[in-house]
Amino acid sequence: MSKKKIQPPEKKKVVIVGLPNTGKTQLFNNLTGKYGLVANCPLTTIELKRADCPINGQTYEVIDTPGLHGLYVDSEEELSVRDLIFSENPDVIIQCIDANQLKQSFTLSADLLELGAPLVISLNALDETLKKGVRIDSQGLSDLLHVPVVESAALNGRGTKALMEAVGKARVGKTGIEYGDALEEGISTIEAGIPTTIPYRRKAASLLLMNDPFVENFLEGRSDTEELGPIKRKAAEIRERYPGNIGMAISRKRSEWVDAVTEKVVRRQNVSWRKFAENFARLSRAPLSGVPILLTIIFAMYLLVVNVANNIAGWMDGFLWVPLEAYMVSICPPGFWRDFLIGDYGVLSLGLANALITVLPILSVFFLMFNVLEDTGYLPNLCVLTKRIFEKLGLSGAAIMPLVLGFGCKTMATLTTKTIHSKREKFIAIYLIGFCIPCAAQMGLNMSILGRLGAAAFAIAFSVLTVVEIAAGVILNKTLKKEERSDFIQELPPMRMPSVKAVLVKTYYRLYWFLKESVPVFIYAALALFALDKLGILGAFKMFLSPLMKGLLGLPLEMVDALILCMARHEAAAALIMNLIHDGKLDFIQCIVAVTITTMFVPCFANIMAMIKELGTKTALGMTLAINTSAFLIAGALNWGLILTFAL
Repeated sequence: MSKKKIQPPEKKKVVIVGLPNTGKTQLFNNLTGKYGLVANCPLTTIELKRADCPINGQTYEVIDTPGLHGLYVDSEEELSVRDLIFSENPDVIIQCIDANQLKQSFTLSADLLELGAPLVISLNALDETLKKGVRIDSQGLSDLLHVPVVESAALNGRGTKALMEAVGKARVGKTGIEYGDALEEGISTIEAGIPTTIPYRRKAASLLLMNDPFVENFLEGRSDTEELGPIKRKAAEIRERYPGNIGMAISRKRSEWVDAVTEKVVRRQNVSWRKFAENFARLSRAPLSGVPILLTIIFAMYLLVVNVANNIAGWMDGFLWVPLEAYMVSICPPGFWRDFLIGDYGVLSLGLANALITVLPILSVFFLMFNVLEDTGYLPNLCVLTKRIFEKLGLSGAAIMPLVLGFGCKTMATLTTKTIHSKREKFIAIYLIGFCIPCAAQMGLNMSILGRLGAAAFAIAFSVLTVVEIAAGVILNKTLKKEERSDFIQELPPMRMPSVKAVLVKTYYRLYWFLKESVPVFIYAALALFALDKLGILGAFKMFLSPLMKGLLGLPLEMVDALILCMARHEAAAALIMNLIHDGKLDFIQCIVAVTITTMFVPCFANIMAMIKELGTKTALGMTLAINTSAFLIAGALNWGLILTFAL
């Protein structure tokens, strides 16, 4: 007699939602033990993340989501969150609320309560509001909404255990909002016509009445056209008959509810002193003070990379690599194996040593500083500071944050352009991200390279990159067909003193991801160049490019290796440039040209894949070709311009 196979119980689902930059990913990290990148700026999370978590003896699938302002959506990332809620019908929704954004968050709370799904509220950043003289009655809020409210300090994990317990006690809350007889009757009529197989029918009905641009597509995918037709006609009829704008009427009622709830749960005290953080945020946005602040930050990062990171790299080279190289020379006679291990394209010399001894210490210092900037909330204020420049490039507010995020990771920044609705603006933004903006890793390495030659080299190279980037944006703005511009709206998180632990953890993970992703690339690139060199292909290719490299760019033929490495990882190319400087093969002008062309040259493979995802294969490859052609022409002009300048 065969035994019946016991099926494991189906996992329950917990979805974490909230406004952008309210601590959702940190909450996800705390619950699941996983690590997703956390920062004090919007667009840090752009895709859904899932992980299992045992809660109260039951396995839950916890889902982290991009920022959501409300269930009436107008962007792709918000639509993905709403579709997730409607299609997967989660067992529990956790709304993550930053106490500094209480009213905006309560607007989303009203939407979630109207769903009729079990809800838990995680109230975060209460310590910050207390410093401002604002007290929030979390128990009073729980009593008003009839759902558990847990006070959390997501950054240090406080409240995680209480939140897990609250998930088991999650219940359907209520708002008590009534929209008036006419609207209530309309909502009920449409709700009755929606098939019972569709979840959250009342919410779907109200979205139909508000003429939500996406809800019809969702309903069409889950019901017959014959069923949906009468519902759509009825909604249109009610909208036409209603004396006024239904969306505005619903929003007005919700605003009144939000004000009433806020008044009941918030207590304010007079605070006589002004916060340094608020003053600094304001000063960093104003042009007269913001530009000097930005230049000071860049100069401080430059000094730390040059004086700290380079010294650490030099110490590691002398303490670790020099003895290892001497040992390998002593045991490997000249020939194939010595070349394979520690030659110009050796697996140990060009591959492992470059990644661990040349690049890693520099990235450690730079990532540490960049993470501090990120967690203070400075980057969104930088977006406001650069608003006028970006407007000259034909970009509105939606494109500013992706461009600034390009200084962190160009691939991630390219993916965040999905928030840009204008195809024209998206094209310009992706081009500029891929062209002259160095990612965090390359920025740190460029500072290290140029710092070896003095501040003048750094100033020249980055001034050229800035001017070229602006010129490219202006040209694209003038040549591409105009579209209707959108208003500039930038969410500004509060400036915060970064947590030392959070900064160190993020630095650790960024370095871990670098080692995990890049070390194999360094080794494979070394193997590829070694094989091409032994087969004579690399030499022939260098001779073919000799007129271009030596004539136009004024660079040694070894720079061909750096350009090839750029296609894998820009960090690998930067490490090779450092080796050329160490060997005395690059002078002052050549070093500036080398940094400039490798920064402008073909985006790394991962970024090209992101470009293809957002623009399509044909457009992305055409853009890559245009970027590379421009890089050679501009670097050649820079070379001869510097030669003539120094000659005069």
